[in-house]
Amino acid sequence: MSTVPHRTMTTVLTLVVPGALLGSTLAVAAAWSDQLPDPVASHFGSEGPTGYSSLAGLLWPTVAVSALVAVGSWVLAFFWGRAALVRRVAAGTAVGVSAVMATIVIGILDAQRGLTDAADTGDIAVVTVVALVVGALAATLAAVAMPGDPHQPAGQAVPDDAPRLALGAGETATWVAVAASRAMLVGGWAAAAFVLVVSVLTQKWSLALASLALVVVVLATARFTVVVDRRGFTVRSALGWPRVVVPLDEVLRAEVVQVAAVSEFGGWGYRVGRGGRVGIVLRSGEALQVERTGERSLVVTVHDAATAAALLNTLAARSRVL
Repeated sequence: MSTVPHRTMTTVLTLVVPGALLGSTLAVAAAWSDQLPDPVASHFGSEGPTGYSSLAGLLWPTVAVSALVAVGSWVLAFFWGRAALVRRVAAGTAVGVSAVMATIVIGILDAQRGLTDAADTGDIAVVTVVALVVGALAATLAAVAMPGDPHQPAGQAVPDDAPRLALGAGETATWVAVAASRAMLVGGWAAAAFVLVVSVLTQKWSLALASLALVVVVLATARFTVVVDRRGFTVRSALGWPRVVVPLDEVLRAEVVQVAAVSEFGGWGYRVGRGGRVGIVLRSGEALQVERTGERSLVVTVHDAATAAALLNTLAARSRVL
């Protein structure tokens, strides 16, 4: 069994950095405690505060949620993070969630400094938008900071029992397909349009940012182009990212598998499944599974997976000979 790489960086990004963010939040809250009303506003609606609590009652749920996410992300990446995507998702999630929580808490406390009655706080729409932006940037930086996978050429031949496609000695072939989820596309575009209409009608322009974010998510997760050719196996979203490339010399075996989206990957989209498998799962059913070096697996739900698997095995075996 191969060792999960970059465990030190994993620990830094999933535990140390979120811990520092939460510790800084607690320190700021302690420094401001004498300037805050008692109780403080802890829940907000469109017109202002809707719920109140002690300062500790506001802080500890935030710390608990962030800590739970950080520890869960660390476990995922530390034990099953053989693929760079798994480590990057874990790091981005841990740092992003902590950054959002920290920004929201500091923002709503700053809005209450100097007040004698927390009911005078007002709404926190701007704080929410800033928190989401900060969280997205923090998550991106954490994912980028996580090292990628080194090139790991295979040291063995493609198994004889792996399916093959009959190609002549001088022949080559390319297989191209589109993997898409109609439900995700329709639902995503409808949700984005609805939020945009609401933002115009209510003149809550911060909602327009949420509509844009939904569009980006749809483009990044609901439609992928899948290619098998002489360069290897490539999966690219409609947005251009995420993009996964498996070189031929890292392919151990390709085969058709049956995938249960919810039970194996927890849902649909670009997912991390049980055991650290990476999946582009847009439906349940037939999928192409590519086993690669470093005990990594990539699963893509796509039609005609049998042809793709046979061609990929053939090209990978040929690359070993060449």
